[in-house]
Amino acid sequence: MKKERAIEYPGERANVSWHGRHCIHIGECGRAKGELFVGGRQPWCQPDLAADDEVEDVVLRCPTGALSVAHADGTRPEQADDENTVHVAYNGPLFVRGDLEIEGAPKQAPGLKFRAALCRCGKSKNKPFCDNAHLEDGFVDYGAVGETGDPEASSGGTLQIKAAPNGPLLLNGNVKITGSSGRRSWQGNRTALCRCGASKNKPFCDGQHKKIGFDGSFA
Repeated sequence: MKKERAIEYPGERANVSWHGRHCIHIGECGRAKGELFVGGRQPWCQPDLAADDEVEDVVLRCPTGALSVAHADGTRPEQADDENTVHVAYNGPLFVRGDLEIEGAPKQAPGLKFRAALCRCGKSKNKPFCDNAHLEDGFVDYGAVGETGDPEASSGGTLQIKAAPNGPLLLNGNVKITGSSGRRSWQGNRTALCRCGASKNKPFCDGQHKKIGFDGSFA
């Protein structure tokens, strides 16, 4: 995977980092009220124009892990959500949050320890992460989840995510999956999620990657 340095936006009390390779322009930062992020302004992000709590709140809205914040006094490092969750986006990626251990995640993007958008159309050039290729490819899946998993599974702990060679995303650790409608649909401790885009049981893998000759190698 290509390495790309983050762009730093320093402030007196907090420094914000933006790792563009993982940004898919959802707009949680740019549409937030206030002066922290203003499109067309140079620099785009100015941490000193917002209170510390506001900086932290807006940065942690970023669903891809492209944004991260470090307070100058070393306090309040980002903490994982109490639950590991996967949200299946309507015609889009898998938005994952929690205590994440993603194989291949670059260390220079610390937000990926807690937040990430993972490709499920099979076309990303930044696998296993989403790069908005689903938009150009015309990927269609409305994000319904038909299975329930184990309703008694516990919460929390580290969620390990590994991309099987030319195969699915292998999730090991407690996780809860939410469909695009917002319904809490599945939970369990181990599952395989489709990343080739061809499964007939999305978001779960059904082996279609073998039939279509899916190339799941990293860019």
